Amino acid sequence: MSAIVIQSKSKNNLKLLGELAKKIGEQVTVLSEEQIEDLALGNYMKKIRTGKNVPIDMVLKKLRSIR
Repeated sequence: MSAIVIQSKSKNNLKLLGELAKKIGEQVTVLSEEQIEDLALGNYMKKIRTGKNVPIDMVLKKLRSIR
């Protein structure tokens, strides 16, 4: 199974695209902004995966420095 994510500032455009997808028999799922961020973070984590274990304090320190 494959999927696409379409972000738009127009609710009307999203509604129209969703209706079109349903009309051609596809499943439509609306994602919240938080869910989109979770997907992006997960994809980034897969991309930079090293296979090494890192202490939690190092991870938290790095995350705090990003702000």
